[in-house]
Amino acid sequence: MGTQSVRPGRLRRRLTIAFVLVAGISAGALAGGSYLLLRQARYDASLHAAAADARYRLVLAGQFLPLTEQRRTELLTSFEASGQHVVLVAERTWPSHPGYAPALGDGLKSSVAAGQLGYERVAGPAPLLVVGGRIPGSTAELYVITAEGDLAADLEQLRNALAAGWVLVLLLAATVGHTLARRTLEPVGRASRAARAITEGLLATRLPVRGRDEFSAWAASFNEMAEALEAKIAALHRAQDRERRFTADVAHELRTPVTALVAAASLLGDHLDQLPGDARRAGELLVTDVVRLRRLVEDLMEISRLDAGQEAVAVAEVDAPALLRAIVAARGWRDRVAVAGAPLRLRTDPRRLERVLGNLIANAVQHGDGEIGARVARAGDRVVFDVDDQGPGIPAGQLPRLFDRFHKVDPARSGGGSGLGLAIARENARLLGGRLTVHSVPGTGTRFRLDLPHAGPESAGPGLPDRRGARSGPAGDGAGGAG
Repeated sequence: MGTQSVRPGRLRRRLTIAFVLVAGISAGALAGGSYLLLRQARYDASLHAAAADARYRLVLAGQFLPLTEQRRTELLTSFEASGQHVVLVAERTWPSHPGYAPALGDGLKSSVAAGQLGYERVAGPAPLLVVGGRIPGSTAELYVITAEGDLAADLEQLRNALAAGWVLVLLLAATVGHTLARRTLEPVGRASRAARAITEGLLATRLPVRGRDEFSAWAASFNEMAEALEAKIAALHRAQDRERRFTADVAHELRTPVTALVAAASLLGDHLDQLPGDARRAGELLVTDVVRLRRLVEDLMEISRLDAGQEAVAVAEVDAPALLRAIVAARGWRDRVAVAGAPLRLRTDPRRLERVLGNLIANAVQHGDGEIGARVARAGDRVVFDVDDQGPGIPAGQLPRLFDRFHKVDPARSGGGSGLGLAIARENARLLGGRLTVHSVPGTGTRFRLDLPHAGPESAGPGLPDRRGARSGPAGDGAGGAG
């Protein structure tokens, strides 16, 4: 069996998604944690440097005491000339540069008023770090402004780089996860295709055994199972062929002597009233049993022809309700069977359709109670025949074998059926392109349904025998093989 790529499925997607989630969460946590740690470290370093510079500026500002108007101006000019923006608070607020005069927060003011060195960060298009303190020997306060725009830009660049790296990790994880999932599930896909091939009848299908891993052991076990299954099915086919040949041979060998017996029994039946009482009774039993034997041989001949594919389908236009009424009238079942259905014509083989419906109605008459219903109706491009009875029903355990040849629900009963009628009905329904199904509830009754195409079977030539040994349609056939 050739190696093919496994089509994407839910399991592969789940494995890929799981791999991506694990890699994404891990990489995201690592990148996020690294960014937060580095960001805090950079902010702390900037604060320490700004605090040291602020202490130095406070000492320098003490040289301008007392703060007259001229000295205040000199202080602000001196700091601004050195490239350092400051804000002086002495009864009023004087910034060294109008563009660097942020609103001072209450927390910062409280810390400075208490004689401590305080700081705060002011967010905005140009982030600022404000560190303030009281000028030694004075009540005036000096706030040193440090621009942190470069620091914010560096952190933003770092964040973008980490985000890009995280996305790259996700893409790489998706690629690796998809590849690993495909390679891991490839043996599963091969096994699935092999199992599907076997179910379709390709019993020679085998899996390649490569290496010594778990999948190789699985493939070897699958091949052993397939070989055993192939041998078993081959043996069953041989047994089935022997059974069919035996049936055909028996029917052929019995045909001539049974024909002679039927002729003799017919002659005997014409003179039964001339026989003594005991002999008359024996003659009646003999005539009855010869008739049953003739029907059995006819059924065997028909099932043999069906197996050999020698039965042709002659398609013609049929009036379905009229055919049902004709079957009931010809067999004298008018008092037992109620026929229903609007006028409906379909194309099919009338002889085979009569054979199927006759078997179904005969089965219901023989094994059902109460009034029996036979109905026909159109369902889309199909025509459905239903035969209902109010009999004891069929046990659920019997339904799977109900279409088997010679099968009877109650093998000990003395009914005249051979157990071939429903098997023949199923084969004829198949030739007509239809399906024969059964639904039964013990204690309530049984319904047989024949579903046929309205336009007739696809092929009107000889029917081909079903060599696969598979049942067509749900198992079930009335009261269990009533001829």
